[in-house]
Amino acid sequence: MNILAIGAHPDDIEFGCGGALIKYVQAGHAVWLFILTDGSYGGKPEIRKREQEKAARFIGARRVFWGQYVDTELAEVGDRELIKKMDEVIHQVKPDMVFLNFPEDVHQDHRAAAQAGVSATRYIKEVLFYEVPTTQHFEPDVFVDIKTVLKKKQQLLQLHTSQVDKTRVQNLTILESVQSCANFRGFQGRVKYAEGFKALRLLREIA
Repeated sequence: MNILAIGAHPDDIEFGCGGALIKYVQAGHAVWLFILTDGSYGGKPEIRKREQEKAARFIGARRVFWGQYVDTELAEVGDRELIKKMDEVIHQVKPDMVFLNFPEDVHQDHRAAAQAGVSATRYIKEVLFYEVPTTQHFEPDVFVDIKTVLKKKQQLLQLHTSQVDKTRVQNLTILESVQSCANFRGFQGRVKYAEGFKALRLLREIA
């Protein structure tokens, strides 16, 4: 399969579906990343781009596409332009599955990315929303067991060095946060560690 993961910022994808993407690459599937903004609100753009490229190589992604938008300003770009940009990348990748930010989120970039993504993926048979720390009211109905790759997911997030301690919670790193989240979603999915997803569309062929 061709799998496209779209994130509003560098590190969104890694937190939300990094474990699943690592497992997909291990299974021989092709993974592509599309990052919409430069992450400049959370650090220097050149540093965040470098961290994202390292993370993509760690996953084994074929390529990182960049939207070149300014962090925190996606909502001002407008749906039409975002959809057009996503359409261009989707046309190149021809994905069988797409991962997106979840629409209910306190960050305006995540909401804008999700809203445009719903339209841009209108012809994709499998579309899953993932969660990040600012996501709200997330009730997953699809789970991926990431027990065998949890450590790799933590190593992946550690490559976003400038962001590891930026949880806005005292004495809590993003690495601890991702393990807690995986443990909770794992309990819901009846395994030890999992990533949870909300399906916009999920097709299953019965042979």
